[in-house]
Amino acid sequence: MPKNEYGPWAYMIGLIIAVVAGFVYTTGNVNVALVLGVLGIIVGLLNIADKEVQLFLVAAIAFIVSASALGGVFSRIPGLEAYAPSVFNYIIVFTAPAAAVASLKALYECSKA
Repeated sequence: MPKNEYGPWAYMIGLIIAVVAGFVYTTGNVNVALVLGVLGIIVGLLNIADKEVQLFLVAAIAFIVSASALGGVFSRIPGLEAYAPSVFNYIIVFTAPAAAVASLKALYECSKA
């Protein structure tokens, strides 16, 4: 498998793990968070090209800021009240490291100018 194909797989696997873990570990799990964090770093390194950094950062910031509110909204749906906040929290744990890598790329590019 070529190097450029690992990034999309890491993204899909990270999202699947985040959703499944949100239903299984509603109180949080350190090991799952560690795996999601590592996958987020991989996504940030392999998936985000220089021309996509700004768009990704805006989207990631918007998602991270709104995710806790979305968890609260979806927790009002019968049957999801225990799961929705943890699903969104795990997706945040997956998204934040990718955003950190992208922001480091942006800072580096800004420092070169």
